[in-house]
Formats: sequence, structure tokens, C-alpha cells
Amino acid sequence: MSHVVLLGDSIFDNGSYVRHGEPDVIAQVRALLPRDWKATLCAVDGAATRDVERQLKHVPADASYLVVSAGGNDGLLNLGIMRQGARSVAEAMEKLSAVREDFADSYRGMVDAVMMPRLPVALCTIYNACFPDPQEQRLVLTGLAILNDVITREAFARRLPLIDLRLICDQPDDYANPIEPSAKGGEKIAAVIAQVAVGTTLLPRSQVFAR
Repeated sequence: MSHVVLLGDSIFDNGSYVRHGEPDVIAQVRALLPRDWKATLCAVDGAATRDVERQLKHVPADASYLVVSAGGNDGLLNLGIMRQGARSVAEAMEKLSAVREDFADSYRGMVDAVMMPRLPVALCTIYNACFPDPQEQRLVLTGLAILNDVITREAFARRLPLIDLRLICDQPDDYANPIEPSAKGGEKIAAVIAQVAVGTTLLPRSQVFAR
């Protein structure tokens, strides 16, 4: 029996945010996997990248596939930097570079830990969120682009599947609030997780060529 385990943050642990009676992501993944497969939620709402290593201690012994969505809360922790003033573009870029370097160290260490069990692993980008204030949304997208560059580079360098949540949750009603997936968004996320884990795809996929 195959067993998919979800690690990371509230992108997967969204039960507190969907409407009463609506399924969360883990329930939707279970419904979409083949009948003899299992799925377990180890992701924790509010977790940052550095917290994922602790979640690995709770991964079931019979796990066969790990899917990780982490980094969004790291972005939230640095949101204040995006609102700071700067005397020049160079000064602003220097601040953003420091955020990127710190996140890269944290994310790289997390992926190292997730790959230690030598199981198949898929990573997720951080989705775009859906803030009602257009200016705040623009700042968030700019900041997340820096973090997502780290995620995509790690996935491609390690030849890991990458689930690009920016292209999956692309409608306002995919979000229960500015930063959490709704049941509709969760269903879209779950559908791709099931396809990646099972090894089936409904549509042609992009390929990335790296050394």
C-alpha cells in the first residue's frame, strides 16, 4: 500500500479555514488517491521552514511519498521589511538579499532533512495569496518572487517534482482569506498532489533541464 504524507504549513493544514462541512486538503487528497492508498497530514498551521524537520519525527514508518509546502510563513515573518523605507534602490535590494540568503539557508537545510529518509519528495512553491489592497498584493508578490526563486532552484538542482501553487490557486475564490486555501483551492491542490504521487498527469507538463 502506498502512503502519501503532507509536510509544511496551513496550505495543507487548512481545516480551520474552510467553511463548516467543507473538506480540508488532506480529506480531498484521500478522496482522490487510489482506493488502496493512504494519506497522512503532518503539516502544522503556522509552521515555518525550520519547523518541518520536527514534523519528520511524526512521519509514519510506511510512508512512501512526501509532499512539502513550506515558506509562506517565512515570508510573513519578513513582511515588515517590505514596508520599510529605503534611501535608494540599492539599499532596498540589500535588505531583500539578506532575506533571500537567510531563507535559502533555512530551506536548503529543510530539503536536506526531508530527503534523508530516501523517499520520493515533491516540493511546492508559495502561492500568490489574495490581499484585498492592490498595493499590498504587489509588495507580497515581489517578496514571494525572491523566496520562490530559492524553492525552484532547490527543486531543479535536486531533480525533484515541483508543484507550482501560483498557477494552481489562480482565482480569488481559491482563498478562504488572503493567505489560506479555501475548499475550492484545496481541491485543486489535492488533485495535483494525487497526480504527482500516483504518477499520472492529465495535461502535458513542462520540463526543466539542469546540470
